[in-house]
Amino acid sequence: MPDLVITPPAPVLAPITGTTARFPVRRVYCIGRNYAAHAIEMGHDPDREPPFFFQKNPDNLDFSGEFPYPPMTTDVHHEIEMVVALGRGGKNIPVEAALDHVWGYAVGLDMTRRDLQGQAKKMGRPWEIGKAFEHSAPMGSICPASEIGHPSKGRVSLLVNGVLRQEGNLDQLIWKVPEMISYLSDYFTLSAGDLIMTGTPSGVGPVERGDVMEAAVEGVGELRVTVS
Repeated sequence: MPDLVITPPAPVLAPITGTTARFPVRRVYCIGRNYAAHAIEMGHDPDREPPFFFQKNPDNLDFSGEFPYPPMTTDVHHEIEMVVALGRGGKNIPVEAALDHVWGYAVGLDMTRRDLQGQAKKMGRPWEIGKAFEHSAPMGSICPASEIGHPSKGRVSLLVNGVLRQEGNLDQLIWKVPEMISYLSDYFTLSAGDLIMTGTPSGVGPVERGDVMEAAVEGVGELRVTVS
């Protein structure tokens, strides 16, 4: 039998604002229904549901400014989110120490094949088919916390073709960033290079080829993505 030669994939490197340096990504965690209005919008009670997370793959991230419309769906939705980038990891991280593990923040989109996600929900199956497809996580550059601090309030917005679709504020997060980090660290060993997508406000909706999405998180940055 001939020797098996496998070339490992290149690491995913996220851009950093104001520099040519890159941030190596290890894992991408996404919290579900973390704005009360969005939880209600999706048919859930935000006062009773504990936090839950799913994962996207690092190679789902896309920094190109283009979002290729994915296959096997006719209902792709936008979800704007603030992204947290960890510079340190650990287990059982106390809430009061959690922000010490944050390296920076970015603007991201959790693009969702809503029809496939809905089918998975009805069948009690995982969401990955609706969430973790190629190019499903458009993202901007990471702003170091050493420069912008740790945003706990600020407008979160998304426009499609110049029309406001989503609007919220970071102070409306049900589970705050330190709580998310602490909770996750009870179940997983977190590490430098991990990203956490922190949830989306209400107003999620479909996009079509040719649409232009403009996402912004006050104090963090902006992201412009064209659906192709």
